[in-house]
Amino acid sequence: MRRLPLRARVMVAFSLVSLLAAGTLALATWHLSTGYMLGQRERSAVRQATGNARLVESVMRRDSGGLDELMTGLGAEVESAVLLVDDGVRISGGNMVDPTRLPTGFLDMVRAGTPAHQRTVVDGVPVMAVGLPLLDQAATYVEVSPMRELDRTFRFLSWILLGGTVASGLAGALLGRWATLHALRPLRRLTDTAAVAAAGDLSARLPPTRDPDLIPFTTAFNGTAERLQQRVARDTQFAGDVSHELRSPLTTMLNAMAILQRRSDELPASTREAVDLLDTDLRRFRRMVDDLLEISRGDQDTDRSTFELVDLATLVLATAEQHGSVPAGALEIAGRPWVLADRRRLERVLANLLDNAARHGKGLVRLGVLAVDGHARIEVDDAGPGVAAESREQVFERFARGSPAHRDTSDSGAGLGLALVVQHVRLHDGRAWVEARPGGGARFVVELPEVSE
Repeated sequence: MRRLPLRARVMVAFSLVSLLAAGTLALATWHLSTGYMLGQRERSAVRQATGNARLVESVMRRDSGGLDELMTGLGAEVESAVLLVDDGVRISGGNMVDPTRLPTGFLDMVRAGTPAHQRTVVDGVPVMAVGLPLLDQAATYVEVSPMRELDRTFRFLSWILLGGTVASGLAGALLGRWATLHALRPLRRLTDTAAVAAAGDLSARLPPTRDPDLIPFTTAFNGTAERLQQRVARDTQFAGDVSHELRSPLTTMLNAMAILQRRSDELPASTREAVDLLDTDLRRFRRMVDDLLEISRGDQDTDRSTFELVDLATLVLATAEQHGSVPAGALEIAGRPWVLADRRRLERVLANLLDNAARHGKGLVRLGVLAVDGHARIEVDDAGPGVAAESREQVFERFARGSPAHRDTSDSGAGLGLALVVQHVRLHDGRAWVEARPGGGARFVVELPEVSE
């Protein structure tokens, strides 16, 4: 039971309780009804046999003859088998009954002078046997009544009760499913809202409720989400402010570095080497500041007024030509889908993916544009070692720069390029992911909703 999901456990519990209750009720009904009907049948059979026995005894007392006709008539009238044993002579009426087929103890008891009745089976037929001693005549009267109708009634009743018990168990399972659907609805709503928040929409909130048991839960979750959104907004604002403040001294340092680079011939060799290292770090620092500003603006800016219809194939061709790192034959245009997008953001998405392939993927091998099932796709294949399955979500996180074994230490970047890709793609109601490329390497995919031209 512990290995089953909660919904299955509740359904099993409801079903078992229903089966237990219905089974108990069915057993009680069976015993009460069958006991009552058997009691009635026994009393009726005893009264009937007693009356017939008196009649037979009266005829034997008068010794007026006609005993055989009477026995035959009694058997036909009651649709039973009647048997008279008088000094070892057997006189039967109705259905032929062999006394040896009746229980020996029953016959011995009647011969001993004790009236008895017993339910038994003769030739596969359930019967009620009633034995009465005729003391005045030193004889024994036995009447055997079939109970076919009563047996059929019992069978029908048993099937009805069994069917009702099974139906009750199924109804309990359905009731348990219905109960779990309604009881777990707040949990499903929480799961969906948390998933939306985890996907980046920190404005997701649980809807208000009037249920007093759920009000504290909803209030706590919404309060936590509100504080988290404010915290992220403050951090984003702080990163944007710091990046903005760093641009002025960074510009000064870059200008000074440009002067040093122009006069590098006048510097000693050791100084030139130090200047080259500093220039590399300054360029990396500038990219990081630019990316931080872009991310902070993207976190705060959800304006879609700059969106326009864009021919995705044309945009990819123009961006690839400007980037200059797309080898001949790597372009694959399998369709000309149109998307509603911010052109500048899409150009930045593609540029970051091309930079990632050049720096971390050992070069671009394919750049494709496709239309698949109502979506427009950009696919960027590289010749690198690929991305492990457990790291395919992590590479899109901020400041994720891959494993040290596969990282380009000469120009590794700040780890914000793919994070910007995800941010811009989400603003376009799309998604981005990485998968294994057939033949080796990684394939980065951007999927956007396609619109008609």
